[in-house]
Amino acid sequence: DKRFCVSFSSLQTRSLLSVFEEDAGTLTDYTNQLLQSMQRVYGAQSEMGLATEQLSRQLLEYEKQNFALGKGDEEVISTLQQFAKTVGELNTLHSELATQMADRMIFPMIQFREKDLTEISTLREIFGIASDEHEAAMVKYSRLPKKKENEKVKAELVGEVAYSRRKQHQASMQYYCALNALQYRKRVAMLEPMLGYTQAQINFYKKGIDLVSKKMDSFLGSVSSMTQNIQAQLDSEAEAMRMTQRELLSMEDTVYMPDRDPAPVNRTLIQKAGYLNIRNKTGLVTTAWDRLYFFTQGGNLMCQPRGAVAGGMVLDLDNSSVMAVECEDRRYCFQITSPNGKTLILSSVSHLQWICTLNNISRQIYLTDNPEAVAIRLNQTAIQAVTPITSFEKRGEGSPNPDRAKPGGMQSSSGASQKTSSAPEPEDLIVPGTPIQFDIMLPASEFQDQNRVGGRRTNPFGETDDDCSPESDDSLLQQVFAVRFLGSMAVRSGQTQEVIYEAMRQVLAARAIHNIFRTTESHLMVTSSCLRLIDPQTQVTRIGFQLQEVTQFVAHQENGRLMGFVVEGRDWSEDDEEGEPSFSAFVFESNTEGDKICYTISLGKDIMEAKKDPEALVQLLKNMPLTNEGKFLLLDNETGNTANGGAPDEEESEA
Repeated sequence: DKRFCVSFSSLQTRSLLSVFEEDAGTLTDYTNQLLQSMQRVYGAQSEMGLATEQLSRQLLEYEKQNFALGKGDEEVISTLQQFAKTVGELNTLHSELATQMADRMIFPMIQFREKDLTEISTLREIFGIASDEHEAAMVKYSRLPKKKENEKVKAELVGEVAYSRRKQHQASMQYYCALNALQYRKRVAMLEPMLGYTQAQINFYKKGIDLVSKKMDSFLGSVSSMTQNIQAQLDSEAEAMRMTQRELLSMEDTVYMPDRDPAPVNRTLIQKAGYLNIRNKTGLVTTAWDRLYFFTQGGNLMCQPRGAVAGGMVLDLDNSSVMAVECEDRRYCFQITSPNGKTLILSSVSHLQWICTLNNISRQIYLTDNPEAVAIRLNQTAIQAVTPITSFEKRGEGSPNPDRAKPGGMQSSSGASQKTSSAPEPEDLIVPGTPIQFDIMLPASEFQDQNRVGGRRTNPFGETDDDCSPESDDSLLQQVFAVRFLGSMAVRSGQTQEVIYEAMRQVLAARAIHNIFRTTESHLMVTSSCLRLIDPQTQVTRIGFQLQEVTQFVAHQENGRLMGFVVEGRDWSEDDEEGEPSFSAFVFESNTEGDKICYTISLGKDIMEAKKDPEALVQLLKNMPLTNEGKFLLLDNETGNTANGGAPDEEESEA
């Protein structure tokens, strides 16, 4: 029996009291720790209720998200909505569980600590005060003198000792009773909170089972099947990706090299998008390349800078010229030139595809009802219009009309004699399979020297042996134009402009078919005696013609920057002293309107004819303004030359 009685002054009582006090102190410390653990459980349960409530709201927010790839998520949205409803119901159960924990677990433990343990502490302080007062009274009483006793003082001290003993006795009895009762109350205090916690959890789980098992068995089964199907699709896709990766790893390094064989160019595209490098000026003579995202929209070239929400228009592509160009600091370059003269220089590994697509757009194919079909038809027409050079020798036998091999040949079929005066057929203008030359490799004088070696033969450029050097040129007219040579070919006749139009069509189609987009800028000098094509860097004459040999010249009807002319030459391959007449058509692209070049050539011919009649020359001089040097004043030279043919400024080709 742990209780003790009235003999509080004995040593045994004091020893037993210390044991009870030590037990009460240990119980107080343990109770505080246990209460902290219970409060932590309660806090976690309360947080669970708040978390499940937030989870329910967040599941409903999925439907409001604007996913860029959210197509086909309707089944996921409906499933998440059902889960949100279930989580909301579980939140109610969690909130109810938290309330039960507060009432059945936390409150009894707090009540035990505040009532019982605090009472023990208070009674201990009261008992200590009473013991101290009793000790003080006994000290006073023990100091009374024996020889001279004062009855009055002695009686007061006796009364004080008796009062303090009674007070100590009452305090000790209350303290001892509280200590004895604490041994029973602590057992109840330890068991009652856990009983309430366990009952609350059992109630929670019962309601949870009723909620989940009875209402959601079929739903959870369908969700499980759906996730398994999605996982199977993921595994299939992952396996396909792994196979693709193995194939890529097994390929040779040449596949990734930038200069490998390019893919065939699709000539029917009317839309394209991708990253391009654009050249921008950063100073008077310095430039920088920026990598930006470009795309076509209708007839416009658009650009979307980094971080921008939408793109803006850079250039109107209608009737624009798109050609490949050479740049010193970048490969795969091409240039876009608009009709108003604005130019862009861009670079891309797929520059050939960009050039074909932009050229299709510049023809305004996108405005037709079926743009792709029109692009395919135009491409097929271009392929049919041009025969590769390698088949030229085979066309003699397979030609439907061999008599057309020479100009002026007689028609053998009776149907041909009934031909009307309508537009001539292409076969009447140019022999099918005629080779096309896309560049002029040698100056005219060197080419003439080569032609003279081993006898006289046909000059493929239609040149004559007459001197057309700048030293012998004392003409009144001297005009220079910046042009790009596109091609030349032999033609049947030089008396109609239709032959030049047909040559233009075949040259441009051949360039497109054979992916020949690069051109070289030259200076075309027109005088009253000859035409000369001059290298702007070396001032070497690449090719020259006497003006009287130019039989026809005309600018393109739709693309005003295209112009061409026909030159008459002689073919001495038939052992004829005079030689058979031969004609060659030359096609150029100018930085200005081709009509200006044609007008200058026409004026040169007029001056050449007027020189034969002095009166006609005087009349012509009166009607035209002259420069200070006495030459005809037409317009400023495009190349920045002076009237006497000074050195040109360095300009980049617009081809």
